Amino acid sequence: MISSREPSEAGPPERDKHSRRTVGSAWGLVNLTLTLALMLSLLLLGSKASDFRLPGNQQGYTPTQPIAFSHRLHGGELKIPCLYCHHHTSKSRYAGIPASQLCMNCHRFVQATLGAVRAEEKTAAEENRVPNRIVSTELQKIYDTLGLDSDLRPTREMKPIEWTRVHNLPDFVYFDHSSHYIVGIECTRCHGPVETMERVSQFETLSMSWCVNCHREYNGRVVGDRTLRPSIDCSVCHF
Repeated sequence: MISSREPSEAGPPERDKHSRRTVGSAWGLVNLTLTLALMLSLLLLGSKASDFRLPGNQQGYTPTQPIAFSHRLHGGELKIPCLYCHHHTSKSRYAGIPASQLCMNCHRFVQATLGAVRAEEKTAAEENRVPNRIVSTELQKIYDTLGLDSDLRPTREMKPIEWTRVHNLPDFVYFDHSSHYIVGIECTRCHGPVETMERVSQFETLSMSWCVNCHREYNGRVVGDRTLRPSIDCSVCHF
């Protein structure tokens, strides 16, 4: 007689329990790693949130220029008017970049900081000699572009200074500096406090909404002897 036995109700083998514990520990480690990575990513993104820019928004753009020209010194301390250098502003769509020759109106005579000149004069007096010619590194770059020798005489071919443009509107936008200048709009309205900038930075967004809001703000405003009526029609800037 063949006896029948009920299947054993005992639990899984010990090695299966160990295998499940191993798999569970591995998934736990993966989840912990992913959680930490996510938290680190959020922290990094949070720290950069203030730097987020929409396409075309170059606010804060501060490129290094080939010559370290200080608007703070020239416009702020020396009070040189904007139009002395950017003289096209009053009659042209573009403000223009001054030619190197314009710099020579002053820097034919001023070739270094007053402090550097005074220091050389003091040293020369102590050594009982004639003071040496002192030329700042940045001004020497201008003399080099003009092909000038140590006596500021032209002896070489001139080279243009390759400035990096800071304020750059899209090609489909028409902006005219002169039309804003002749109605009394200050340069700082768009460019910010340039007279405080050691290196020029784009101060405003220069976005379409920013321009439209400015036109709305000035509508009906009296500037000088004019009552301004700036249009917000699309064709004013896009045609």
